[in-house]
Amino acid sequence: MELRQLEYFVAVAEEANFTRAAERVHISQSGVSAQVKQLERELGAVLIDRSGRTAGLTAAGRAALGHARAALASAESLRRAVDEVKGLIRGRIVVGTVPACPVTPLFDALSGFHRDHPEVEITLVEDASDRLLDRLGTGAADLVLTGCAGGPPAGHHSHTIISEPPVLAVPQDHPLAGLPRVTLADLAEHRLICMPRGTGVRTAFDEACARAGVRCTVELQASAPSAVADLAIRGLGAAVLTPSIADSHAPWLTWRRIEGADIPALLCLVWAGTDNPAVERLLDHCRRTFAEPPAESATPAADAGVTAG
Repeated sequence: MELRQLEYFVAVAEEANFTRAAERVHISQSGVSAQVKQLERELGAVLIDRSGRTAGLTAAGRAALGHARAALASAESLRRAVDEVKGLIRGRIVVGTVPACPVTPLFDALSGFHRDHPEVEITLVEDASDRLLDRLGTGAADLVLTGCAGGPPAGHHSHTIISEPPVLAVPQDHPLAGLPRVTLADLAEHRLICMPRGTGVRTAFDEACARAGVRCTVELQASAPSAVADLAIRGLGAAVLTPSIADSHAPWLTWRRIEGADIPALLCLVWAGTDNPAVERLLDHCRRTFAEPPAESATPAADAGVTAG
């Protein structure tokens, strides 16, 4: 029995898919499958149910999963203890981010961390916010940049980077651009463009509508905020975005606050409690590259709405 077999088994169990597990551990799908089969032969039991569309765990697999994770954690602790004596930080960290989110301070932090700790392998993954938090919960990610609404996700440590309410963003010639004030009821009468459900800005907007008892229909949606803005610029509807993204598309778009839509959309760094020194060092770099969390921000590069593509 080898540690890599346990690592591949845990990856398949957590991803419920051999292809995604192979991408996660950076080997071929056939390699993952062969090593898991070898582990099953050594244990004398089938661990993965391959009969369905997803790779589920058998009863033996469920019994083995916790022990496999514990064995990998013990091996990692052993490696860290020796590295600490040698003054080294090595290993692998997985950083997750929402799609199409050009937050340069995060990239600066990763760059600085890599220069200081070249022995640490960095894996960067893009995924929807809810799935990023799932990865964090299962240990499949160490640090994620994710969006949410109202406040940071519960149950984790977090650092809020930006907090902005959803706003209306339209071209100057749109009928709503000339109103002295814009309400949710006004938006209910127009074709709306927004990001998908689960993103920070969409969740904040939907919650505001529900609280006000107003039914607004999003007829077009795109996972990238720049795509939402481009659709609005081309006259396909009124966009629900954040002020920073609307500002970054001026003068083609002008934005107005929406009365009653005061639930903030947040962009947060989120991590689980960890004793991994590599994660702690990366967090030090992130704290240096990100400013203190503002009440509201007008930094175009940091979009609180880019959360769950």
